[in-house]
Amino acid sequence: VQLQASGGGLVQAGGSLRLSCAASGRTFSWYAMAWYRQFPGKGREFVAGISDSGGSTDYADSVKGRFTISRDNAKETMSLQMNSLKPEDTAVYFCATSDSPTITHKVASYDYWGQGTQVTVSS
Repeated sequence: VQLQASGGGLVQAGGSLRLSCAASGRTFSWYAMAWYRQFPGKGREFVAGISDSGGSTDYADSVKGRFTISRDNAKETMSLQMNSLKPEDTAVYFCATSDSPTITHKVASYDYWGQGTQVTVSS
């Protein structure tokens, strides 16, 4: 299974970025997926999750109303639209695929991870 994340970069506060994750290697539509982020010296933090069908989503309180997660099962891709970005959103963002169809916040439930993409928001 391979996950390839892309779309990170440098943006000013208040700006937008769209992250994408392309998956291959197993039946994409059977599993929930999520975005996590990691700050320097810290563990991975749940950002947003989406169920296997895309019918359910979940967000960390810190990004609710600003970020939107989506998936296209036909194309085997997942995206994270990030609007109204803040300097505190600066982190490495990872996409991950779960071992179940439902969303979970537990890092251990995600068995495959992308390589991470850096998002930097300047003030």
